[in-house]
Amino acid sequence: MSDSLGQTFLAITRNSTDLEWLQGALAPLGQVISVGGGSLDELLALVDVTFANLVFVGLDREHLVAQSALIEGALEAKPMLAVVALGDGMDNQLVLNAMRAGARDFVAYGSRSSEVAGLVRRLSKRLPPTAPNAHLGGLTVLYGAQGNTDGALIASHLAMVVQKSGQQTLLLDLGLPRGDSLALLGLESTFNFGDALRHLRRLDTTLINSAFTSTDEGLRILAYAASDEPLEVTSAAELYMLLSALRQHFQHIVVNLTGQADSEALRTFVSHCDKLLWCTDQGVLDCRRNLAVLNLWREKGMKLDHAKLLVDRYIKGCAPDTETLEKSFGLECIAVLPLSPEVRLNAKNQGQSLFTLAPREALTHTLRQLGERLAKRSEGMEKPSTRWFERLLGSGR
Repeated sequence: MSDSLGQTFLAITRNSTDLEWLQGALAPLGQVISVGGGSLDELLALVDVTFANLVFVGLDREHLVAQSALIEGALEAKPMLAVVALGDGMDNQLVLNAMRAGARDFVAYGSRSSEVAGLVRRLSKRLPPTAPNAHLGGLTVLYGAQGNTDGALIASHLAMVVQKSGQQTLLLDLGLPRGDSLALLGLESTFNFGDALRHLRRLDTTLINSAFTSTDEGLRILAYAASDEPLEVTSAAELYMLLSALRQHFQHIVVNLTGQADSEALRTFVSHCDKLLWCTDQGVLDCRRNLAVLNLWREKGMKLDHAKLLVDRYIKGCAPDTETLEKSFGLECIAVLPLSPEVRLNAKNQGQSLFTLAPREALTHTLRQLGERLAKRSEGMEKPSTRWFERLLGSGR
């Protein structure tokens, strides 16, 4: 994961409101991921893939015995883990049970953000340093609030360039409209994003080689199918497990998320990528939609140091220019893609890449340059080893 993104914390809370309160309080320090089902197995599996060393567990009178057992089980399996209990600060029984189970501290729901963050900082100083997996592949996310086929066009061409550099590359197309990358490349797939989530524990080299669609050059594609659940109903925990698995198998993953509405799932991708390419054009409406999401994330304390502006369908001489867009978004522009309507239309209609149809066009040249820049991030990386993730799956069987 990106070095600038801070820590990862895990949480089992009563409801989404409690989770959002905790996420807001700890936003300056890192991301809080909800342990969806709240089971011990799921918690331990997430600890393994996130390298989290601090877990929050909500307590209530109705489920106190099971919750205390969960804390004890987690600490028995992971003695170096720190558990902080959450609950009604006026209920002495909850506090007492939390301490007996082995919790390091107790935080009352609704406590001030500064108090929660201060507690986490103090605990973190006393915890052993985490050792993230150095062999995780690169992760680039393309995002824009406006959904259109151009998102898939850009993402697929960037992924092709990275693959051509000699790196094992995956295009994860979750943009809207769904599955456009497959159509643009003249491909079909019977194994989609929803299938990967359902078969997460079987996601090994054999399954990837046999089920993932591939181009002639070896680029693998996993796309969003019409029958898949909406991205916003996918839990952050599931996505984190999937990303961790895929990054064990690929040296670089390019994710298309253009058109997706704001959700915890979307924020999980954004918070754990190495490079975020924020795609917009010069249109006022497109800029407004993008700025609404960007400003909301900034207000919530999300770290966006890894974000760059990508201006698409650019028309010289029309306002706003690139410099104005940089100031409006507060982001440095990484590339400007010309409108080139005829070139784009031919690529979309003929199911062939721009590198084949129009290799000398400015649009093609800029996409190739940007792809080569992304490839440098993971250029010297070893081919991913699957042994680490296979050991994890073996422990969960």
